[in-house]
Amino acid sequence: MKLIIQIPCLNEADVLPQTLADLPREVAGFDEVEWLVIDDGSTDETAAVARQHGVDHIVRFNSHKGLAVAFQAGIDASLKLGADVIVNTDADNQYNADDIPTLVEPILSGNADMVVGDRRVGSHEEFSRTKRVLQLWGSWVVRRASETDVPDATSGFRAYTKEAAIRLNVVSRFTYTLETLIQAGKSDVAVAHVPIRTNRQTRPSRLFKSMWQYVRRSVATILRIWTMYEPLAVFVWPAVIFGLAGGALVGRFFWYYFTSPQPTGRVQSLVIGAALLIVGFMLFLLGILADLLRANRVLLERTLYRVRHVELTLGVQPHTSTEDKAPTDEPSVNEPLDIRSH
Repeated sequence: MKLIIQIPCLNEADVLPQTLADLPREVAGFDEVEWLVIDDGSTDETAAVARQHGVDHIVRFNSHKGLAVAFQAGIDASLKLGADVIVNTDADNQYNADDIPTLVEPILSGNADMVVGDRRVGSHEEFSRTKRVLQLWGSWVVRRASETDVPDATSGFRAYTKEAAIRLNVVSRFTYTLETLIQAGKSDVAVAHVPIRTNRQTRPSRLFKSMWQYVRRSVATILRIWTMYEPLAVFVWPAVIFGLAGGALVGRFFWYYFTSPQPTGRVQSLVIGAALLIVGFMLFLLGILADLLRANRVLLERTLYRVRHVELTLGVQPHTSTEDKAPTDEPSVNEPLDIRSH
């Protein structure tokens, strides 16, 4: 069995050596352990540093595309490089690499297809009280949306089986953590979590400029993914609320209209009630349309799943850059494979 440890990177030349120094070259249960770095358009020497420190494979973007895109590119490359299990970790050395055997244990024992490392956010010393509350609240929302029991939804320290990785489809350009967890829960992928340790912070997060920006983007991501997988619930319940409110106001108007001997007025109730009924009806139609689109998305996901299986069966390889070797050369055992994204 082959384990590939992937690391999305953006201008991590200073921190990457320490991260790589802690990564294992042997993990119980695997015959091979390889490293993959995804260079997300770095402007420093991230790729060169990765080569110097023995990284087996490098995926390089010509421009910055975002963490979620880098993560998906790493998953796709790892699958084509023959990975049976993929571990994702951060380049800033946030996660303790000694916990990789703990992370993959539920997969090796056959109890999970996807494992998320739990940083125990509620007692994390380096998180402020505000960040702890927001992280716990966000994880609760994701648990409800994904129907899983993962306590740390934003943890990027994760392990995937080959089959679970094939099913992943990241739409967001912001972050993959929330989207892939909701996807896994809705796709009947067996999800588990294990407690992990973290290292001292080496630098501030580059994913967001402020906590509120992160909250805003995270909420938008959750709503978008929830809408993709549960469109009827998203649209029909508001439609029912608007419909009941509009029906009550229209009913109020007609009650007074038919029970009062004199003109009653109350035209405002009729106008507002009719407007609410129209909004409710439109939301209901949007729900029906979204549900039809969801059915189409399911068919597309099944098609993509089969295409990936066909590619892996045929042995389709990632595109190899000619920057470091002639096009006809085969990569040697000690030479990192440089995969250039176009």
